[in-house]
Amino acid sequence: MQLSIVIPCLNECETLGTVLAKAREGLMASGVTGEIIVADNGSTDGSIEIAQRAGARIVHAKKRGYGNALRAGIAAADGIWVLMGDADDSYDFREIPKFVAPLQSGADLVMGCRLPRGGGQIAPGAMPITHRLIGNPGFSFLARWWFHFSGHDVYCGLRAFKRELIDDLEIRSPGMEFAVEMVLKASVFGRRVMEVPITLHRDGRVQARPHLRTVRDGWRTLRLFLAFSPKWLFLWPAVALLAFGIVGYLVSLPGLSIGRATFDAHTLLIASLAWLLGLQMLTFALAAQVGATNQGLQQRGRADWLLDWLPLERVLIAATLLATAGFLWIGALALYWLSLDFGRLDYAITMRQLIPAVTTAATGAQLFFGVFFLDAMRNWRDFSDRE
Repeated sequence: MQLSIVIPCLNECETLGTVLAKAREGLMASGVTGEIIVADNGSTDGSIEIAQRAGARIVHAKKRGYGNALRAGIAAADGIWVLMGDADDSYDFREIPKFVAPLQSGADLVMGCRLPRGGGQIAPGAMPITHRLIGNPGFSFLARWWFHFSGHDVYCGLRAFKRELIDDLEIRSPGMEFAVEMVLKASVFGRRVMEVPITLHRDGRVQARPHLRTVRDGWRTLRLFLAFSPKWLFLWPAVALLAFGIVGYLVSLPGLSIGRATFDAHTLLIASLAWLLGLQMLTFALAAQVGATNQGLQQRGRADWLLDWLPLERVLIAATLLATAGFLWIGALALYWLSLDFGRLDYAITMRQLIPAVTTAATGAQLFFGVFFLDAMRNWRDFSDRE
């Protein structure tokens, strides 16, 4: 068995028969041996009977969700390669031969491309204008920028890949993000990804509502992108916040005036907020990278090298000294207040001392516990490896 065609299905009686007929034509034209699997996700409209009459193999996915259906179908596949596509007749399975040739030449993942910039075509009314001009090009651009994706259409549901790719990359998403996760992980881990132009047709269904929800699925895609890219979710915002905090301190500690603006205690307070948030997000960035390495989402990263370069004991000593200095500074200010019999303070003076003191103490405490947390994460991984 060379090729398994996996078609997820949830109440697709209007188009499933047509799709299966085209899939059989495409399989015969490709010149390879194969099978057609319908991964049913709980259909109640007669789709299962249609698939049985067409000679397809039925696989029942116990858990709901596009990704769960595909995972069940792929797990049952006997082919060396798998081709997946939707059951709504928007993809023409007679284009299967386009995907087989790159697979035979060694491609790990062959993506269809519906967008004109990648040579594809979109039939009139086949894709909402917001998806065509904003959503799909936008996420495809981010995939190329953040994850080095080599194609133009990250969302295309008609694609083919080596059977073992799903297990090797540990694709886990239960919903529509399954397809996007496959692209991102294949790109990150340097798998050979190729693209072939295809045509997207109008959804052949009349009564059934589309499964895609623009806002919901767009948010889920963005969330997946950010989860797989700690650098863009945590690191660069952290760098920006830390830089803002430093600049804020440089202008507000000496009370500089630029034009009509005078930078005083209020600026100092905002700068401290930016600094502490940035430090926290930097810790999150390092933790996310260590966690991604632990889960096999990426190779050993910069976070590991940084933690190797910074010995734990030295960082803890520095953090302890910093926190101690901050608390002593706060104590000195409390003694000053005591010397005034706890009377009214000149906030213009005392706040310029209290804010840096609190920030110093908080910075030391965050470094102390943050480094301990990162080291614990690495130790968990090492213990798991030994087990």
